[in-house]
Amino acid sequence: MEPKILEAKSIFKSFHTPITIPVLKDINFSINRGDFVSITGKSGCGKSTLLYILSTMDTDYEGDLLIDGISMRGKKEGELAKVRNEKIGFVFQFHYLLNEFSVIKNVMLPGLKLAAMSDKEVEARAYEKLKMLGIENEALKLPNQLSGGQKQRVAIARALINDPLIIMGDEPTGNLDKKNGEIVFNVFKELAEVYHQSLLIVTHDNEFAARTHRIIEMEDGKIIN
Repeated sequence: MEPKILEAKSIFKSFHTPITIPVLKDINFSINRGDFVSITGKSGCGKSTLLYILSTMDTDYEGDLLIDGISMRGKKEGELAKVRNEKIGFVFQFHYLLNEFSVIKNVMLPGLKLAAMSDKEVEARAYEKLKMLGIENEALKLPNQLSGGQKQRVAIARALINDPLIIMGDEPTGNLDKKNGEIVFNVFKELAEVYHQSLLIVTHDNEFAARTHRIIEMEDGKIIN
């Protein structure tokens, strides 16, 4: 049995603007090592709100969130920032690469920030991640010299640099055409099945979701499937 990487226990969330509107209602699920899980549902069902809580960005909720068996409740912002940098890799709809830096430097940035290894070791690891994703030949290019699919693979390499427990994605194929979306899906599939990387991906793409290991379907702030 693979260990639990993330666990949501009875998570409730409301917005108070100024009236109270419930957004998430009694969310319970867990993700094990190597799981490739998608969260789907119509716009406004609470997917992105849930991802913000699971990624420790939003701490205003009821219930509990465990990452690597440790509760995130009551942790100070500095402690949560450390968890985000060490244990969570992020991939967004937009790649957020810095055009003034080379591809390899972009991949290195979270590793340099974590400062757990020398700059040389971070660089070697960044090259290794690019190689794993088949784009090591682009290492010295600038992001604006790459295609959309290549940029997203660089963003995935950056998310992997600190060997996180889990990769969280918010519509990571939302900006890509079918061919590049397929490339990114296959990268995620390989990460889960070959490297036992855990992935939690919010997506509107039902075809994408249907091929993940498990779908968490949301409606009106609740998990319905």
